[in-house]
Amino acid sequence: MLLSVLQLIGGAILALGYIPQIIQIIRTKSVSDLSLRSYLLMVVGISLMEAYAVSLAISGVGLAFLITNTVSLCIVSIVVVLIMRYKSR
Repeated sequence: MLLSVLQLIGGAILALGYIPQIIQIIRTKSVSDLSLRSYLLMVVGISLMEAYAVSLAISGVGLAFLITNTVSLCIVSIVVVLIMRYKSR
């Protein structure tokens, strides 16, 4: 139980750490210093971990991992979409 709580806290911190970047992109409409490749690699890596998290959750363990990983995947995907949207400006 304690490890699940630690997983949720750590995962939330990692996932929510991207929110200031999203706010900065939306506010400035600038992504000139961001690497699309880097964020795409993060999406691929998190997606692979998501498949593992789903298998853990199905077997009855790892729900905290699934939750935090899903949040991370969504938030990093938002950064990718914003980079693609503002890259041409």
